Amino acid sequence: MASSKKPQRSLEEIEDIILRKIMLVSLTDSIVADSRIVYLEMTAAEILSEGKDLKVNRDLVERVLIDRLSGQFPGAEPPFQYLLGCYRRATEEEKKIANMKDKNIKLELESSIKQAKKLFVSYCRIHLGNPDMFPFNSDPKKSNVSPLLPLIFADVDEFNSGGTQPPPPRFLEDLFLEGDFDSLDPILKGLYEDLRGNVIKVSVLGNFQQPLRALKFLLTFPVGVKSLVNHPWWIPKGAYLNGRVIEMTSILGPFFHVSALPDHTIFKSEPDVGQQCFSEVSTRRQADLLSSFTTIKTLMNNLYDDLEKVLFTLLKSSDTRENVLQYLAEVINRNPSRAHIQVDPISCASSGMFVNLSAVMLKLCEPFLDLNLTKRDKIDPKYVFYGNRLDLRGLTALHASSEEVAEWINKDNHGKAVVPSHSSDGENRLLQSHEASSSGSGADNPTSSSGKKAKYTFICECFFMTARVLNLGL
Repeated sequence: MASSKKPQRSLEEIEDIILRKIMLVSLTDSIVADSRIVYLEMTAAEILSEGKDLKVNRDLVERVLIDRLSGQFPGAEPPFQYLLGCYRRATEEEKKIANMKDKNIKLELESSIKQAKKLFVSYCRIHLGNPDMFPFNSDPKKSNVSPLLPLIFADVDEFNSGGTQPPPPRFLEDLFLEGDFDSLDPILKGLYEDLRGNVIKVSVLGNFQQPLRALKFLLTFPVGVKSLVNHPWWIPKGAYLNGRVIEMTSILGPFFHVSALPDHTIFKSEPDVGQQCFSEVSTRRQADLLSSFTTIKTLMNNLYDDLEKVLFTLLKSSDTRENVLQYLAEVINRNPSRAHIQVDPISCASSGMFVNLSAVMLKLCEPFLDLNLTKRDKIDPKYVFYGNRLDLRGLTALHASSEEVAEWINKDNHGKAVVPSHSSDGENRLLQSHEASSSGSGADNPTSSSGKKAKYTFICECFFMTARVLNLGL
């Protein structure tokens, strides 16, 4: 007896089965075995009224998706988890059809699934940027932390993911690479605030590495770099702004605050390094103490390396380099009293922050601080007089007479740096601050042949910023 051959499904039938499986929806049956599947009765009625078959295809995917997200269904997943699940199932279906014999059907299905995945990612952006757009009966006490954050943590640190499954391949890349800045900026701003909150008052023995890895990951995307330097908390504003406020409220400040050094009780970090590593030190074995020192040193070096990578990523782009220099200058200029014998811990940034910043700035200087001083010509000493980024006028006077200073300033008036038109007043104040050894006849103010603002190379600015940071931090 000849066996009956199983009828072959059409492309439309296969596409319908796959898309319904991906989206967990049904248009034909209200009774399904899988409790996750939602019966879209109203959607089905509308499709029938238009004279169409009740088969999900690429033309109906977005319509079905909107109806699924907009409806209130018992036991339904939250919007983000649902969309992420759709993307994950779509990725699995792509793998299954990879070995299909009929190449034409395979190409059509791949195209359909690819289009569906783009829609899932697009609606993820819409939902994350506008969480109230799709109704969901969630717990009112639920955390305001972005649902994207645990996913990023799981991606950058799979072994410390807190039980969160890593995202499907390419999901995060599709999310951040394909959207425009306006749609991604509010999402990224929220993520940066969440990351900042994760490291506030965290010591070097705490979990600072996971948020720092997440920050580095976000900065691999051009939109992530742009969003960070345009964040309102990139450089905080306000009448009461001081060094400590910048450290605790700026996005990068808490990352630089991570340290093994003790801080004021109000800003104390946990876990307590002294308690964990050096309690009962008089009775501890020398080997145990050395092990503690080695652990701290290793963790601090990892912190320095990662912070340097963050700044270097931001400095690589000419579009964001100025923002980084402004931030560093603000940190420096808001902490002048750190150079005093007595430092106010409430108004000044912590020693931990400035030790970290010192180490990171020295790393940034390494490429041009070579033994042969090949980049020395890039460092213009006139930056001290004409540079308008750092406030250096209050520092110790030069060991030179006013005539010597004036002669030095005028010696190379047509150098690389262009002197600003208002510089004569500043120079006059500088010259008056030096002890004059004569009547000052040689202390005429140097003038500029150009009224343009002084411009200096990054090497020059980095050199003097590093010198000032070392002065304040060590």
